[in-house]
Amino acid sequence: MLDTLISNKTRLKLLLRFFLNEESRSYLRGLEGEFNESTNAIRIELNRFEDAGLLLSGMEGNRKIFRANTLHPLYDDINSILRKYVGLDKIVENVVRKFGQLKKAYITGEMAIGIDNKIIELVLVGDDIDHIYLKKCIKKAEKIISRSIIFLILGEEQERACLRQRKDAFLIWKNSENP
Repeated sequence: MLDTLISNKTRLKLLLRFFLNEESRSYLRGLEGEFNESTNAIRIELNRFEDAGLLLSGMEGNRKIFRANTLHPLYDDINSILRKYVGLDKIVENVVRKFGQLKKAYITGEMAIGIDNKIIELVLVGDDIDHIYLKKCIKKAEKIISRSIIFLILGEEQERACLRQRKDAFLIWKNSENP
């Protein structure tokens, strides 16, 4: 539905790339390779977002690196819309919140760095998770969001070892009752 509202595919890709994960950063040539589009089309949209204050940039060597302006008044709203578009809100609602023993949930892989993908990779941290019930919840969420979900369950010690090395993981949920 969002692709109907935002018909410019480059603009939508940039929104996903920068506003789904606030840690996401990139430069023009890197985006060209990711999007498989001309640098000119990407440059025009980057300039529009930067002029509107939605993106910030800085130089690293000879590269101009872009990132989302998380202090922009619309950042949280754009992030929320994109999470709904991707289906992250439904995943949290239908999978994560139903497990009291679950401590944290992360998105990893391409989606974590803002590349739209039909496969969502989850890393769930917790103990004694009912795998049968989890698989039922995953199936239900997949139907709702029309995407495939793959998951990995880790204990807290495994979390530190596994996710410390990954640059493509970001926390989408933390159990406030069981920190």
